[in-house]
Amino acid sequence: MSNTSNFRKAMREVQGQQLVGPNVIANALPFVGGGLVLTAVGTYGGLGVIQSNPGLFFPTFFAAMVLQLVLFFVAQNVANNGNNSTALPLLTLYSLLTGYTLTGIVYVALGTQNVGIQGIGFAALGCGITFIVARNIGSNLSDKDGMALTKTIGLGIIALLVVMVGQLLFSLFGVFTPTWLEIAISGLGVFLFAGAAVVDFYILPRTYRNDQYLSAALSMYLTYINLFIFILRLLIAINGRD
Repeated sequence: MSNTSNFRKAMREVQGQQLVGPNVIANALPFVGGGLVLTAVGTYGGLGVIQSNPGLFFPTFFAAMVLQLVLFFVAQNVANNGNNSTALPLLTLYSLLTGYTLTGIVYVALGTQNVGIQGIGFAALGCGITFIVARNIGSNLSDKDGMALTKTIGLGIIALLVVMVGQLLFSLFGVFTPTWLEIAISGLGVFLFAGAAVVDFYILPRTYRNDQYLSAALSMYLTYINLFIFILRLLIAINGRD
């Protein structure tokens, strides 16, 4: 959910601007793909740890979450300054840590009847289809429609973040989300991040120069990671009902 700040920053900067980086998305795509592959490697490693030594996994999971959050802000700042040689190794480590922190939901998916490895494949396929559709729509948005969609999706993601923080706080007191509400939240997350994928193709070329491709790659990477998570959450919620 870290890209809520990206939306607010982009909305401020993009108004009235022409394309400042017409090739930034093309430059970013190899790094988005590489980041997703590294994330898969991190998840595979996390699954190995949780199966062989569950007691070790949980403390390392929380440590990875903290380090991941710190790395996000450091790498984003370095990439925004165009220092790609320094940002790239930071983003590489960030992708691996993200994969490790995804281990929990992937492990739950693998253990949920009617989800399993096919559900994980379905979530990945959904991200791929979203990319193709979003590219066609987002690249052809008018300025009026693009800004309207950007503001709507940005506000929606902020609201979703508030709801998820509330979920976490309630769970600490033993109050867990009922299945119907979890399905609704997960479905909303899928909808919002599918919309964010469309927004990326409109807003990134108007926000980042061609040499800021790592910043654009980070924004797109976060969109598809979150979309993957919410598709998996939705599948687990639907198939995990008693």
